[in-house]
Amino acid sequence: MIAPCGLDCSACDIFRAPGDPETMGRILRWFEKERGLKLREEDVHCDGCLGDRSRHWSADCWILRCSVDDNGLRSCAECSRFPCARLEEWAGSDDGYRKALERLKSMV
Repeated sequence: MIAPCGLDCSACDIFRAPGDPETMGRILRWFEKERGLKLREEDVHCDGCLGDRSRHWSADCWILRCSVDDNGLRSCAECSRFPCARLEEWAGSDDGYRKALERLKSMV
């Protein structure tokens, strides 16, 4: 499953965690150590951007709001303004995001 931004949901630890006890444990430990948050397993879930929004890890994502909510698209690659400056800036902030944008560009 590819998110509207181009991220591969199947490679996401949060997406995979409910079915992978080792990944779940690593996520819970990370949040406690790095963020001081004591999460429960049921707090760590995501059905993907096109799934149940109440089970989305970051339902307030600006890319999700823009592409899906505001423009009724399944991905940014469907947008007439693709790639927009804001998406390019986002992709420049992280190697994983850069790869996500490259994935979207390969889809058009």
